[in-house]
Amino acid sequence: MRALVVEQLLPDYAGCVVKEIATPEPGPGEVRIKVRAAAVNFPDLMQTRGEHQHKPTVPFVGGLELAGEVDKLGAGVIGFAVGDAVVSGGRGGFAEYAVLPAATLRRKPANLSFSQAAGYPVAYLTAYVAFSRNTQVQPGEWVLVHGAAGGVGLAAVDYAKLLGAKVIAASASDEKLKIIADEYDVDATVNVSGGFRERVKEITGGRGADVIYDPVGGDVFDESIRCIAFGGRILSIGFTSGRLPVLPVNIALIKGFSVHGVRAGEYGRQNPAKGAENNVAIWKLAEAGKVKPRVDAEYPLSGWRDAFETLAQRKVVGKTVIRPDL
Repeated sequence: MRALVVEQLLPDYAGCVVKEIATPEPGPGEVRIKVRAAAVNFPDLMQTRGEHQHKPTVPFVGGLELAGEVDKLGAGVIGFAVGDAVVSGGRGGFAEYAVLPAATLRRKPANLSFSQAAGYPVAYLTAYVAFSRNTQVQPGEWVLVHGAAGGVGLAAVDYAKLLGAKVIAASASDEKLKIIADEYDVDATVNVSGGFRERVKEITGGRGADVIYDPVGGDVFDESIRCIAFGGRILSIGFTSGRLPVLPVNIALIKGFSVHGVRAGEYGRQNPAKGAENNVAIWKLAEAGKVKPRVDAEYPLSGWRDAFETLAQRKVVGKTVIRPDL
């Protein structure tokens, strides 16, 4: 089969190559999936450089989220049949076939394309854990979403609107903000390029945002604490800016706000029962058609570098997907 193999951990994906490798066979309790779509995420890019906390041994095939069709069952697998449309994750999505434990599979909702389904779980699970576990977003609250054009940010916009919040989408691109406003009916948008503190206060009548969703960190976090409402909550999702901010606790004391670290996967590992509930909840939303996962672009396996660059250069609105079947 063809696969995108990380042979060395190097900058600029220099250790990655598309090549023919042996098609894997499923062992007991495993399923082989014919991959129809695999979402591209920042951890995928980080793993090619050895910068992610999970460091597979080279050589390895990346691709943490995928959707496809069951191709072959390992011994002892029940509940699935060849041809079933499924979603899974963990490893191996950037290839024509992937082998994963049957326990990790979910049936693909019929109303989602393979590409939509591949890019759904991580982004929407993060939004769900942030807004319904780490804090409880209430109808009418002002929610400021940074990095709103990215997959994780756009899922937060979508889910916050579903909860009845008033959403401010923030990005450094007017073009991206227009797309978000047109497709997701946000209450306001803010271009953060020239600063956003005063604009957020203006939108919220001087109060500030009740909840701030921050996958960016760095300067964005620094300015966010200046426009958060008294008693507000900042949800720290990640640091795509590359700089880890430092919280001046005197400001937290004066404004009475809290900072919550959001690790959706770890939340489920620490609280298995609630983790299972979280996954059931987000897939129910998808099956009911209540959410709108957005796929910005699809690339063949041979176009993997262009797919990676859309993410690295922040050109995407929603998710970028690699389709080995193209």
